[in-house]
Amino acid sequence: MRENPFYRKRYGTPHETAPFNEIRMEDYEPAIMEGIRRDEAFIQKIVENPEAPTFDNTIAVVSPDDLLERVTKVFFNLLSADTNDEMDALAQKMSPILTEHANNIIFNRPYFERVKAVYDQYHPAAINEGSPSTARPLTPEEQMLLEKSYEGFVRAGAAMTDDEQARLRAINQEMSLLTLQFSQNQLKETNAYELCITDENDLAGLPDSAREAAALAAKEQGKQGWLFTLQAPSYGPFITYADNRELRKQMYIAKNTICIKDNERNNEDIVRRIVNLRRERAQMMGYKTFADFVLKERMAENVERVYDLFDQLLDAYMEPARKELKDIEDVARKIEGEAFKLQPWDFSYYGHKLKMERFNIDAEMLRPYLELSRVKEGVFGLATKLYGITFRENKDIPVYHPDVQAFDVLDADGSFLAVLYTDFHPRKGKQSGAWMTAFKEQCIGPELDDNILHEYEEKGLAVLTTPTDPATWKNQRPHVSLVMNFTKPTDQKPALLTLGEVETFLHEFGHALHGIFANTRFASLSGTNVYWDFVELPSQLMENFAIEPEFLNTFAAHYETGEPIPQELIDRIVASRNFNVAYACIRQVSFGLLDFAYYTLTEPFDADIRTFERNAWQRAQLFEEVPGTCMTVQFGHIMSGGYAAGYYSYKWAEVLDADAFSLFKHHGIFSREIAQRFRDNILSRGGTEHPMTLYRRFRGGDPTIDALLERNGIKRPTSTPSL
Repeated sequence: MRENPFYRKRYGTPHETAPFNEIRMEDYEPAIMEGIRRDEAFIQKIVENPEAPTFDNTIAVVSPDDLLERVTKVFFNLLSADTNDEMDALAQKMSPILTEHANNIIFNRPYFERVKAVYDQYHPAAINEGSPSTARPLTPEEQMLLEKSYEGFVRAGAAMTDDEQARLRAINQEMSLLTLQFSQNQLKETNAYELCITDENDLAGLPDSAREAAALAAKEQGKQGWLFTLQAPSYGPFITYADNRELRKQMYIAKNTICIKDNERNNEDIVRRIVNLRRERAQMMGYKTFADFVLKERMAENVERVYDLFDQLLDAYMEPARKELKDIEDVARKIEGEAFKLQPWDFSYYGHKLKMERFNIDAEMLRPYLELSRVKEGVFGLATKLYGITFRENKDIPVYHPDVQAFDVLDADGSFLAVLYTDFHPRKGKQSGAWMTAFKEQCIGPELDDNILHEYEEKGLAVLTTPTDPATWKNQRPHVSLVMNFTKPTDQKPALLTLGEVETFLHEFGHALHGIFANTRFASLSGTNVYWDFVELPSQLMENFAIEPEFLNTFAAHYETGEPIPQELIDRIVASRNFNVAYACIRQVSFGLLDFAYYTLTEPFDADIRTFERNAWQRAQLFEEVPGTCMTVQFGHIMSGGYAAGYYSYKWAEVLDADAFSLFKHHGIFSREIAQRFRDNILSRGGTEHPMTLYRRFRGGDPTIDALLERNGIKRPTSTPSL
């Protein structure tokens, strides 16, 4: 009889990576249900422990079985990267069950009482009442884990009455289904649209790369002509280069009416419900708004500081953005006549013409020098220059799709650091966008070998205290994954990227380094498990390298001739770095304003979504509204993702990354000394201390907006207060 691979204590794969080659669809549900059962049994043993609660037997417990963690990591990562209808249906079935399991843990009063008893031993208020704690001193990391454990219970409602907890259970259950449905609707609606062109005249203006990709897409679908979709590698070139204005408009309208049409994938009611449930939940916790609830555990700390950042950016960038837009409209009117009115589907098209006029630089000029395999060598090589690490493909590691590669990541001394999966190209079962995730988090602790596991099973024990001396603990290294949607190879050419795609690669690779270098005791504090407005610092820092000549010269060479990228082309890239930078900034601020408009609501939300959206971001809009379009219903970051009341963090982190990269620029962009400081003080520390503490330790002071304004060539305002 076949064994469910998730049930094995050891997979027998390199580095105990997930055995994707063995996993079948029917393995997930029983493994999840058994994982829940084992998890509940483990929690019950903690609760029934007759010993007094301590940090070691209540907070820092080590479970002998991580079945639920292993199976859900695989399932939900593949739900984003390689899903199908059967997997979507199972997600709908299992999500409420998993939510109920999480609720059962959070609302387990005896468990919470033990956690609270430990917290009270160390909490300053309890000590100051005249009863000095006799508990052993905690390290800063242990103290952070205790604080987060206790606050996690409280913020989830553990201290509430039974009636209040019953309502929270219902909210949590409904939210798990709503956010899942939102994402599934968005993916299905994106996949539902196709523009099939059969008249070659309609391809006028499009570069060969876009034509070839569209021809391949049509061929794969068994269709004649050229097929364009709403996936970024298809949509982006079309909206930028296609001479046919009506087709550009058609594509733009299709992209911006996702999930707003009158069909079964409309997300309007889902949005209203999500916003109201989050507000209700926050107010049950005693917060005025959901944003207040979220910011309690963010660097920004409060709503006022976020709006202050928005105000600073609007003051500094709005006029330059209007000037950028006028310059593009002027170019359009020179071509089309004075009566021409620039529309959103014209911005990229005529912006490209202006960029060519000013800098003679174009994304297509760069593609031949940015072949994916060489870009990958360049990005990996950058990590080698900065940190001394190397990447070695390991074909013995099972992967979940033929597009995926797996690498051993080795430290400067040759020791094993991590597994890195790369998944570069779009496909039907894959969400759009790009992200980093992990199939296994890093942690340091006892290696639960077969003898130890057998002892626990024989005695019916949970691992309530560390079974071995800390000197024998093992640093269990992470399994990190990069998922992107880059231009695919065609029958004629390999995958040739745009500079924007290279920046995306560097961005996600920065997240990956955060995971790869993790070096903390507790998995819940390792890698990217940090405050949300700090998590983008490592990723956005890496983007800075994209236009640095010293970096480009390490890998950018013509895919056919091998000739290095010409210096004059690099000079034009550098000269054009701030082209439309103000417009891009204001666009990001507009998204942040929209996010905060929803999550600073104090009353039930039942307004028309499009009207609310128009009013929410009005002061950051540079175009008139296009009737029928809507961002909210496809804004996965703030509805189904982790950025609700947190989209501002991209701009917050941009202030940090500009400030941080200025240190690299001063000492040399490949400075091993500065890179080591960044690794030691930020990348390896995860969430073990407050992010501002970590940043000050790296940078030697507080960040300000000055470096960002200088980098963008924007005149500094009179006052530039620090974050």
